[in-house]
Amino acid sequence: MRDSLFQGKPFRAFNVIDDFNREALNITIAKSITANRVITALEEVILWRGKPEKIRVDNGPEFIAEALRQWCDAPEAKIELVFIEKGKPSQNGYIERFNRTFREDVLDAYLFEELTQAQAYANQWIWMYNNERPHRSLAKLTPTAFLLKYGKLNQPHGQTEVTTFQQDKHYNQFKSLFLTEAI
Repeated sequence: MRDSLFQGKPFRAFNVIDDFNREALNITIAKSITANRVITALEEVILWRGKPEKIRVDNGPEFIAEALRQWCDAPEAKIELVFIEKGKPSQNGYIERFNRTFREDVLDAYLFEELTQAQAYANQWIWMYNNERPHRSLAKLTPTAFLLKYGKLNQPHGQTEVTTFQQDKHYNQFKSLFLTEAI
């Protein structure tokens, strides 16, 4: 996704969701999103949640890059890279819907002065999206509740909340922002 800071400087958001439970797994905010940045974000998700069998992407330059193909084809990865047909965003409907919601709730709702501020809001929003926002397509469960009910995620005894990747990684850095502001 593309957007810009208050001063007009452009930035991009790289979003990753799980098709099974519509869970937001990653939102990376940066000046640019290269294939190497995509690979780094995917490696972090894999460390946290395990390796997927396949990854569905559009035909953006960061996805058609040779570096991403080589990473997916590497013996230790062996991840199928599936491209949607050009001009057919409906083939990637879950992420298109997610992107629209993220744009309306965060990118269009706030003006950001710095990338770190946009990342902090994205991190807070992703936690709310996964843990507080029920989805009609998930029988009115949140992505986390759906995963706990129907998924294959091992949770410690008695734990009912799945931690959000971005919150674990960045939340303490920006905690004071959220103690004084509500999204």
